[in-house]
Amino acid sequence: MGGIYWLISKVMLFWHTVWDSIMSDHRVVGTNWQWVLAIVFLVITVRVVLFPIFVKQIKSQRAMQAIQPKMKELQEKHKGDRETLQKEVMKLYQEEKVNPLMGCLPMFLQIPVFIGLLHVLRHLKPGTSDHQMQLYGWSKEEFLSAVDARLFDAPIVAKFSSSTADLIKIDASSTAVKIVAACLVALMITTTYLTQRQMIKKTGWNTDPQQRMIQKFMLYGIPFFTLTSGWYFPIGVIIYWVTNNAITLAQQYWVLHKYPPPASASVNTVPFKSGGTAKVSEPKPSGFAALFSRAKEEAAAQRANGKGTVKATGGKATGAKATGAQATDSAANGAPSRAPRPGAKPINPKKGGAAKRQSG
Repeated sequence: MGGIYWLISKVMLFWHTVWDSIMSDHRVVGTNWQWVLAIVFLVITVRVVLFPIFVKQIKSQRAMQAIQPKMKELQEKHKGDRETLQKEVMKLYQEEKVNPLMGCLPMFLQIPVFIGLLHVLRHLKPGTSDHQMQLYGWSKEEFLSAVDARLFDAPIVAKFSSSTADLIKIDASSTAVKIVAACLVALMITTTYLTQRQMIKKTGWNTDPQQRMIQKFMLYGIPFFTLTSGWYFPIGVIIYWVTNNAITLAQQYWVLHKYPPPASASVNTVPFKSGGTAKVSEPKPSGFAALFSRAKEEAAAQRANGKGTVKATGGKATGAKATGAQATDSAANGAPSRAPRPGAKPINPKKGGAAKRQSG
């Protein structure tokens, strides 16, 4: 992991140098913005590099949704034969050129970056020897400047669980650290939840029970993990996480509109709407399709109005006319009329049958 630590340090120091040349070297609103922006642009750099993979992730998810009907057919066809089912599923993936692992690849690629930044920020602490300061490409001046960097008077190397002795070494206020850390953890939980919610709200719950379980874990389990782990993360790492989630929300919004879910995904129910679950609205037709759809709706409405008018003007008269017409048709064909006479009482078929048997 030494190469990852060195790379993260170099990218972070590069952006610190850029912003240090633009801004004056003093705190504004109790914040060293050069270091805060260095972390923010570290995230942006990573996301720009991973953006093509992120697009492939969305396309892979769309492809997985599109083949869900075929997956169901295979599951029903090979029910009870797990080995054959796995072979057929792998064959389907090859035919449709779908890679189910692509959906998790961007997250896995960001894990080393996150661990690297966490290690570098934990490495930044007072009392470190000159040799240790210069690890991963840092100079002594840059090291001491980063240790002293603040966000609203809370050091970016401090964490919510920092002891009083540790905070005294970096001349930090325990109240400021806890307030800033708590606000950032709340933002981290919220943005983590909204990131997963945005995806599920657009694509719907997966019909596969295992995939739905994964969706629920991502929606509720990951935010809970951030709540518990935020206690131990340095403030600089939480800045990284919040920035990463904000960029993910923006990227997902763009990609979900550019590459909308397939039509087969519209049958899935979508949570988070008032009155329970609802179906994903299908795209509205346009052009000639819209004109044809409108004409079809108008014709259906006219037919419905016509039937309603007939029923409203008196169904009895209509029924009498129909009875008379049936009698006329029967007489014309030479068959006796079966229509009841006006005012006659209905005949019970059972009693009628019994009377015929007695007379016979």
